[in-house]
Amino acid sequence: MKFVDEARIDVAAGDGGNGCASFRREKFREFGGPDGGDGGRGGHVYALADPNLNTLIDFRYARRHEARRGQHGMGSDMFGAAGDDITLKMPVGTIISDAETGDVLAELLTPGEQVMIARGGDGGFGNLHFKSSTNRAPRQKTPGWPGEKKSLRLELKVLADVGLLGMPNAGKSTFIAAVSNARPKIADYPFTTLHPNLGVVRVGLGQSFVIADIPGLIEGASEGAGLGHQFLRHLQRTRLLLHIVDLAPFDDSIDPVAQARAIVRELKKYDPALHAKPRWLVLNKLDMVPPEERAERVAEFVRRLRWKGPVFEISALTRAGCEPLVRAIFQHLQAARQAEAEPVVDDPRFAGAPDAAHSDSRHS
Repeated sequence: MKFVDEARIDVAAGDGGNGCASFRREKFREFGGPDGGDGGRGGHVYALADPNLNTLIDFRYARRHEARRGQHGMGSDMFGAAGDDITLKMPVGTIISDAETGDVLAELLTPGEQVMIARGGDGGFGNLHFKSSTNRAPRQKTPGWPGEKKSLRLELKVLADVGLLGMPNAGKSTFIAAVSNARPKIADYPFTTLHPNLGVVRVGLGQSFVIADIPGLIEGASEGAGLGHQFLRHLQRTRLLLHIVDLAPFDDSIDPVAQARAIVRELKKYDPALHAKPRWLVLNKLDMVPPEERAERVAEFVRRLRWKGPVFEISALTRAGCEPLVRAIFQHLQAARQAEAEPVVDDPRFAGAPDAAHSDSRHS
């Protein structure tokens, strides 16, 4: 299936049904009174986060979505039926924004989450609604209210815990295939990855995390060169970035240090917040380096790059070093989740109190 992460659609909620002006007419009942019912509500338009979807391709070809209008009111005190609602299923991680103003209307972050994106119009009042002690024979009725009509922009940002960065052919696809259930295309030429791939990495019973692989970045990506810049948004929700470097390029003229620096520059140009995320250095393809040269080459690379963060040495092809890396990632994610779950106490008077998070509504 083709991967589509952007789409524009038009949605229209149903109009409300018109009210009815009617009077009861029965034999031997000269003054039957008003009996015109109200119109029915127009159908709403909902968006539903479906965990079984991973692309917006359905909305690339079906751009107009309309809910049914409400039924008109009728005589004999009959109110119109409400119009049927419609539900648009979207991938988890979809951002729904107004195409005209750019305002974000909703973000679908939880599987099964449902939000209303267009409200149906209320039904009009029938003359039964206007009956009173001083208005015994009302002839007023009102039309139904129009439903909301919107032009929406859909943007998908995949939900992953870990994101992979690197030049084309650095071994990202081989790595994600080695540690997860993803089966991306792998070949001995650049740009084999044309769209993001998601994989679930299982560390143990009930222990797992999601990893995302995007097309490789090249220098000038922030200005539109290559493919990777189109998919950098998918890394914005990750907790950790793995910068995978090919330590044994086929061409001797290629400098891995210069490539690594270029990736960091492009990341900073695209989004400083993305550049500030925790980032680990993963030196790949060590199986292609003679064993007696590995330690020296790794030390030289780290020294020239002036890297101060964590460094992992792996071979995605032989899976050497992958298991320690996976376990380190899981421990880092667990620590990050626990830190996010801990209550923030900014008043020293409540420090150490067992229920400090609930003692004052200001603290959470």
